[in-house]
Parts: sequence; structure tokens; C-alpha cells
Amino acid sequence: MDIKKMIDNEKLVNWRRHFHMYPEISFKEHESAKYIAAQLKQYPGIEILRPTETGVVAVLKGSLPGKTVGLRADFDALPITEEADVEFKSKNPGAMHACGHDCHAAMLLGAVDVLYKIKDKLPGTVKFIFQHAEELPPGGAIELVKSGVLDDVDVFYGSHVNSDTPVGVVRSGTGPMYAHTDRFEITIMGKGCHAASPHKGIDSLLIGLEVVQALNYIVSRNVPASEPAVLTVGAFNAGTVANVVPDTANIKGTVRTYNPEVRDMIVGRINDLTDGICKAYGAAHTIEFVQGYAAVVNDENLCKLFNEIALETFPGIEIEQMIPIMGGEDFSAFRTIAPSFFSGVGARLEEGEVYPGHHPKYQISEACLPIGCALYIAFALKAGTL
Repeated sequence: MDIKKMIDNEKLVNWRRHFHMYPEISFKEHESAKYIAAQLKQYPGIEILRPTETGVVAVLKGSLPGKTVGLRADFDALPITEEADVEFKSKNPGAMHACGHDCHAAMLLGAVDVLYKIKDKLPGTVKFIFQHAEELPPGGAIELVKSGVLDDVDVFYGSHVNSDTPVGVVRSGTGPMYAHTDRFEITIMGKGCHAASPHKGIDSLLIGLEVVQALNYIVSRNVPASEPAVLTVGAFNAGTVANVVPDTANIKGTVRTYNPEVRDMIVGRINDLTDGICKAYGAAHTIEFVQGYAAVVNDENLCKLFNEIALETFPGIEIEQMIPIMGGEDFSAFRTIAPSFFSGVGARLEEGEVYPGHHPKYQISEACLPIGCALYIAFALKAGTL
């Protein structure tokens, strides 16, 4: 059975362009969810679940015994005004599919289309997870997990198009692929005074400078070189005028790690250093930590399975080693239920300048669509027999 010949490329392109023209940002994907549900209703017998306000899960039961496989595609957009010169440009001001989620949703609809036609040869059950709000913590994945509709899934698969990788190349790897993504906010409360008499105050700005400097030593002096970790201060605000010592300073930053122990250690050091510096100068402070997405960790056995599937489906396809990055992906939430695997699908334009994800001129090659779709289908067929 050559599943590639069963994929309707025209449908894939039409679906993708519809999502692209009508993007909706995280947790507000109401019309997109309605559109997905409407497409799914064309397949009688498929159960359509709405476990969250904008998430959609479709359930297809095969005729053969087997496992329950979860195939995930996110479909939220970003709060970006599109600048790409395409005929299907965003019609929703201030919203754009600048990360390829329109492709993911189209690929998964394509998988529904094919697997429905061959359900007599389908082992087990497939749950097609059209996930909202990947871009905005706490994310849509955790909501779907908490809803309970995925509790019976035995294995999860998801993918992401890569605009920097040629079409025909897929990325695969085992172990941590995406990082824990945590945020912190420190507020330092000193004592304001006239800039001509700084001795009468407690300078929150200077204290904040010392805190920022100390934070930037945490990774280099506390984390082993073998453990990837990033701590970045992205915002530091204190004062508004030239002749006043500010009474408060605000520091915001992010911490990215793979190892939970390193994650906890860094949080402890942020607390200790901030507390010590503020006490030394007589200032008070508060610290707020917000844990973001957990690390995406690819299962080793599923990695081997994916590589086999990719080569069987596309003989001679290039499988590129996926390089772990410090970006975040809430696909990690599904691993709390069952083993999971996340891949990359090459989608780089053959001509023209390549813009990264989250850029207003972001574009991909639609030639990636049947490849990503076929991998969804092949994974469901193979993993269902595990």
C-alpha cells in the first residue's frame, strides 16, 4: 500500500491556505476550531470531541486490534502582522501563521482523509489531536491532558515544519529536544530620594545592576559544562527621570534547561543571590517564578520506529540528526500520559530569502505538506501494531 498516492495534495494546499488566511492567536481559535470540526463531519462515524473551548480531538477506530495512537497538530497563530507577499495573505489584522501551524493542521486533516478510507486495514484507534494554544503558556496541550480524553493513548507523535531545512529532509533524534521554559520576575524595593542626596536613599537601580550581574554568573559558575542551560535577563527597568534615585527596580528573565535538577538549582541560586544582595544594601524584594513548558524528550524506541517508517515511506530520504534547542514546545505535556516522539519536516523555500519562524515575512514550501501528512499516516499504521 503506497500511502503517498492516496494523499490529496490539492486538499492539503487548500486547507493550509484557509488556515493561513484566517489565523487566530492562542486561546482565541474559535473559528479555526469550527472549521476543523466542519471538515471532520465529512467522515461519518468519526467521533468529534471538544474537550476544551478551542481544542478538537477526532477519534477513528480501526477494524483491526491494536494500540491507541495520538497524532498531534497545533493550529494557533501569532500576534504578528504579516508582511509576506503571498496571494493567501492573512485577512485577520495583527495575526499571522508565522510558525507553520497552518501546515500542521492541514497535514493532520490529510491524515484523517486517508486513514478513514483504509480504516478496514487500520490497527487500533487513532486520536487526531488538533491542539490550540501552543504559542502561549500554560499552553493548550496541558488543558487537553487534564481533560482526560487522551488517557487511553499508548503513544504520541507530533512534528514541526522547519523553514531552514530543505524539503525531503526530516529531523529525528532521541532524548531532550526542547527545553524547560521558565520565567522569573524580581522586584527590588529600595528608598527613593533626590539624586543630589543619594546617601539618603536606598538605590534600587544600583542594587538591580548587581543582581543582574550576579544572575549572569549562575550558569558559568554553578552548572557543569556537560549540562545545557541558559539564563537570560530580558528586561530591567528602574526610574523615569534623571534627578531621582528610584525606589523600585524590576527585572525579568527566562531560564532554559533540560535537567530538572539543574532547573531547581538555578531557581535556588536566583533566590539566594537576590536575597543576599538586597539584604546587604537594606532593600526588600519579591521574586515570582513561573514554570513554563517541560522539556520535550523523545523516546528512544519511538525514534528507531520513526526512522524505519520514514525510510519505508520515502526510500532514500535524508534523516538529519535533530539538534536540541533551548526553545520550548508544549508537546512535552503528552509525555505525562505515554511515550512520545517529535520530529522535524523540511520546508525551506527553494528560492528567495529564508526568514525564521515568528518573522512577519516567514514562508514555507508547500511541497512539505504531503511528506508531513504521509509520516502521520505511516506512524499511525505502524505504531498501532506495537
